[in-house]
Amino acid sequence: MNKTAVITGASRGIGAAIAKRLAADGYHLALCCRRNQKQLCELAETLQREYHVQIRCFAGDVADYSFVEQMIAQTLAEFGQIDVLVNNAGISYIGLLTDMSIEDWNRIVATNLTSVFSACRLAVPAMVARKQGTIINISSVWGSTGASCEVAYSACKGGINAFTRALGKELAPSSIQVNAIACGIIDTDMNRCFEEAETQALIDEIPAGRMGTPNEVAELVHTLCGSHPYLTGQVITLDGGWI
Repeated sequence: MNKTAVITGASRGIGAAIAKRLAADGYHLALCCRRNQKQLCELAETLQREYHVQIRCFAGDVADYSFVEQMIAQTLAEFGQIDVLVNNAGISYIGLLTDMSIEDWNRIVATNLTSVFSACRLAVPAMVARKQGTIINISSVWGSTGASCEVAYSACKGGINAFTRALGKELAPSSIQVNAIACGIIDTDMNRCFEEAETQALIDEIPAGRMGTPNEVAELVHTLCGSHPYLTGQVITLDGGWI
């Protein structure tokens, strides 16, 4: 029987790379995005054609608990189980804390952190019933070190790291692994907001001498999908030796 993975924020970048890697391994997929529905559907069609897996696409806002509830329920109804949950959806905010509105704060917290709670809260009962499952949260090195002008983003990622460690302990008796990947600078659209000189300055600080790629994140996600049952509650840094 094919395994099933749920991936949030899957229309591009890291999420799309994870979808492709798991599809190549035979996973059926439930993918969601908020805005890029056409791009997500095109990705799904390509993966279905290349890897002969079943894919269900959802368009909605992971900050909305009712949307996540519908997505998880329909995935379970259609595929019967969720083997892997990848919480990847996220947004950034770059600017001074004093320039940030309460609406901006609430939005980034709901999208980046509350969505992780929602997806886990709704997917975990079925995993516990089967005594099997893998949860992988995509985090950032800023969750450990903090970043100037990215206070809200850093706070959310720090919350994800603590959430991961705590939930890993909570679910270990049920043989469910919960880990996070703290990414460094990954070559995605989110990081193309920087000017060329700013990007080069960041790269100059990285011992590996380059940004990471979405495919490298996807390979680590694949590695964590059930191959190390004793590895749980960990925040694994993937940053080319940067931090």
